[in-house]
Amino acid sequence: MVVLSTFVAVILGLPLGMALSVTKRHRICSQPSLNALLGSVVNIVRSFPFIILIILLLPLSRAIVGTSIGASAAVIPLSIAAIPFIARLFEGAFEEIDKGLIEATLSMGASKLRIMRMMIAEAKPGLINATTITIIALIGYSAMGGAVGAGGLGDVAIRIGFQAYQEDILLTTSIVIILLVQFVQSFGDTLIAKARKMR
Repeated sequence: MVVLSTFVAVILGLPLGMALSVTKRHRICSQPSLNALLGSVVNIVRSFPFIILIILLLPLSRAIVGTSIGASAAVIPLSIAAIPFIARLFEGAFEEIDKGLIEATLSMGASKLRIMRMMIAEAKPGLINATTITIIALIGYSAMGGAVGAGGLGDVAIRIGFQAYQEDILLTTSIVIILLVQFVQSFGDTLIAKARKMR
């Protein structure tokens, strides 16, 4: 669930985050009206608590994957929740790029597409950090999805650990989730350090 949702979120969230950054007033593709529209859509989706969003999207999951329960069905709401989340983080990473560097690239006659590629290269540590944060958030979301039959560790913790009063299972799944988050964060920090050295 987490791997597929992260993949979809990065693929769709990167262009959305770029659009949120470059369409601001006085940017290379300045379109304030489009920026306001994109920002509003992102904010609306982000304002839904995940447990409500997953219930609202059950019909969509059923239409796309043929079922509204299980891990495959959970990928749909997980992805939809993650796309605006990671897009905002990507936007923040692009905002950290030195504006003088963008202006210098523009003055050398670079196309807007080339400038966007440069922005991605310059923001790589921030983009990796944003992806790491999103993966950790998705681990929490996927565990929450167990409450509505999404499967995974959350389902084990709720159905077997909590509802069947097996406290050892509940404790074990909690420890596994904690260790998983620690591993993801450590791995992400390593990649960020390498990306900063390569700049």
